[in-house]
Amino acid sequence: MYRRYFNVCVFLLLTAFIGLPNASFSQAGKPKLIVGLVVDQMRWDYLYRYSELYGNGGFKRLLKDGFTAENTLIPYMPTYTAVGHSCIYTGSVPAINGIVGNNWYDKAANKFVYCTDDSTVNTVGNNGRAGKMSPVNMWTTTITDELKLSNNFKSKVIGIALKDRGAILPAGHSANAAYWYDGGKWITSTHYMTNLPEWVTKFNDKDVAGEYMKNDWNTLLPIAKYDLSTEDDKPYEAAIRGEKTVVFPHKLSAIDAGNKYEAFRTTPFANTFTFDFAKAAIENEGLGKNAATDFLAVSISSTDYIGHSFGPNSIEIEDTYLRLDKDIENFLLYLDKNIGKGNYTLFLSADHGVAHIPAFLKEHKIPGGTFEDGDIVKDLNTKIEEKFGVKNGVKTVMNYQVYLNDKNIAEQGKSMAEVKQLVIAALKEKDFIINAFELEKTLETALPAPQREMMVNGYNPKRSGDIEFTFKSGYFDGGTKGTTHGLWNPYDAHIPCVFFGWGVVPGKTYRETYMTDIAPTIAALLHIQMPSGSVGKVIKELIK
Repeated sequence: MYRRYFNVCVFLLLTAFIGLPNASFSQAGKPKLIVGLVVDQMRWDYLYRYSELYGNGGFKRLLKDGFTAENTLIPYMPTYTAVGHSCIYTGSVPAINGIVGNNWYDKAANKFVYCTDDSTVNTVGNNGRAGKMSPVNMWTTTITDELKLSNNFKSKVIGIALKDRGAILPAGHSANAAYWYDGGKWITSTHYMTNLPEWVTKFNDKDVAGEYMKNDWNTLLPIAKYDLSTEDDKPYEAAIRGEKTVVFPHKLSAIDAGNKYEAFRTTPFANTFTFDFAKAAIENEGLGKNAATDFLAVSISSTDYIGHSFGPNSIEIEDTYLRLDKDIENFLLYLDKNIGKGNYTLFLSADHGVAHIPAFLKEHKIPGGTFEDGDIVKDLNTKIEEKFGVKNGVKTVMNYQVYLNDKNIAEQGKSMAEVKQLVIAALKEKDFIINAFELEKTLETALPAPQREMMVNGYNPKRSGDIEFTFKSGYFDGGTKGTTHGLWNPYDAHIPCVFFGWGVVPGKTYRETYMTDIAPTIAALLHIQMPSGSVGKVIKELIK
C-alpha cells in the first residue's frame, strides 16, 4: 500500500514538474517573428466605430484573441508621423530621441531639416533624391536595434511603408533594410545596401501600383450602408490628385500618367499593395525562418493620406477601414500559414489620430476653425520691425512653435527677452490662441497638467522653437479643405494599442497607458534590453 501511494505521489510530482518547465520554456523561448503594424492616423475609436461592418478575422480577431490597452495616449506634442513612429519604436519622447517633428529648423546649421534627411547617402532603386534618407537624425536605439544587439546581429530586421519616415525610423539604425515608395516603385538608400535585392527589382518590374490604378475606387458595400459617415459630396473635402470631384466612384483609371503614382497613395489599394510587399519580404528574406527572432515593421500610410483629404467622418475613410479590416484578416491568415499560429507576435498601434474638418464641425454647431502659420509669421515680423527695427525677426512657425531669428536680432543689438515678450503678447491677442509662453519656461507656465507634461516631453533645446502657443479645441493650422493633426487633444492623441500572438494573454485594460510602453513591453516579452532612451513601462497584464 505504501509503495503504491509513493508511486502515485512521485507520478503526480513528476507530472507537475514536467508541466512547469514546459510552460517556462514556452515563455523563455522566442517567437519566430515580431510584426509591428502601425496604422497612420488611426484614431482609437476606429476599432469600434465600424465594427458591425467588420468581418471576424481582422480587427475583431485581434481584439478577441489579443490584448488591448483601451486608454493608450501619446505623451508628447506635436503628434505627427515621424514623432509617433520614432516614439513607438524607441519607447522614448522627442526631448530624448531628437525627432521633434516631421520637419524642424536647425538654428546652428541655419537650415530646415526633414526628419530622415541624410546628404551622405544616395538613392537605391531609382535616380531621384527620394532615397537620400536614413535614421541618422534619431539619437537613440529602437526596439529593433536592441533585438539585433541582443543576439550579435543574428536577427533580420526590415521596415516597410509608403512614407520614408514610416519605414526608416521603426527599422532603426542597424536594420537589414527599409523600403519606401517613390513613383510606383519600392526604393531604399545606401545606408542599407548598394543595390536592390533581385526580388525587390522583380516586384517593381511588375508595376503592381499601376495595375491597381487600372481599377476605379467604388465603395466595397452599397453606399447606403455607410450611414456612419456624412453624405458623399462635401465642399470641404479635398480631391485625390488628378481628380476634379470628391465623390464615388473615384475614377482612378482616368487619372493621367503624370499624377497616377502619386494619386495611388490616396487610395485603399495602396494599403493592400503595402501588405503585398510585406508578404514578399517575408518569403524572399526568409523572415521567421532564422535561428533568432526576426522583426518586420510595417506602416500603413494611405489611411493618413485619405484621412487628410476627406476627414474622419467621410465615406472614403469608412470604406478604407472596411478594406483595411479585410487586408489585416488576409495578412493574419498568411502569417498563420507561413510562420505558424503561436509562432509570431504582432502589435497594432497608430502614430497619431486626427481632428474633424472644422467646416464639418460648424455644420453641427461644434466649435472649430483654421489658421495659417504663414499669416502668423507675417504678423509677428511686422510687429517686431515696427517696434525694434529688425526685419525677419521670426524665422518660421512650425510644430505650433515660433522659431526666432537669433542672428538678425543679435546683429541689431536688440534684447531677445524683449522680442520674446512682444511675440507672446501678439500671439495672445489672437482670438483662437489661449496661451503663449517660452518653451524653456514651460514648467513655470500655468497650464493643465496633461498639456504641460506633453509639451515638456516634446521640447528639445537643440531642435525645438522658442515660443509655444496653445489654442482652442477644433482649431489647427491648415486650409479650408481637408484636415490634419498634431495637438494634445484626445482626437489626436488617443490611439489603439493591441498585442496578439505568442506570449500574449488575451484581455484588456482601461488603465492609462502610453505609446512609449510598446517598446519596453516587446523587450520584456523577448527578455532583451529596452531601447537606450526608453521612458515607457511594461504593460505587464498582457504577458504570460
